[in-house]
Amino acid sequence: MACAIRARWAAWRYQALLALLFLYRDVLGVELSWLGDIARPRRPQRLPVVLTRGEVQRVFATMEGTHALMARLLYGTGMRLMECVCLRVKDLALSRGEIVVRQGKGGKLCGRLPRDRARRRGAACA
Repeated sequence: MACAIRARWAAWRYQALLALLFLYRDVLGVELSWLGDIARPRRPQRLPVVLTRGEVQRVFATMEGTHALMARLLYGTGMRLMECVCLRVKDLALSRGEIVVRQGKGGKLCGRLPRDRARRRGAACA
């Protein structure tokens, strides 16, 4: 949360600095040499959060029922949240080990294979 606030703060400061530069240079026609030398604020770098396999297993162990099933589907297949929420029983082809995503991103019809990683790479859509 603090990182998000800091990022917004940096963006706000940068926007305010650009507004001042525009006001003095373009509107008032005054060139203030020190105004251009002000250090530009930078957004803090975000590091991605990656869980280990053990941590993922512990998270799954705390979940039950529908939420556990959805979490495992999201993690195992790589499908998006709304794709998972909109799944219907007829979208599951258990004999083929396939999940058909009918309303995927970009309106594509996709088949996602949750078990076989090599086959899933070819069938998954982005």
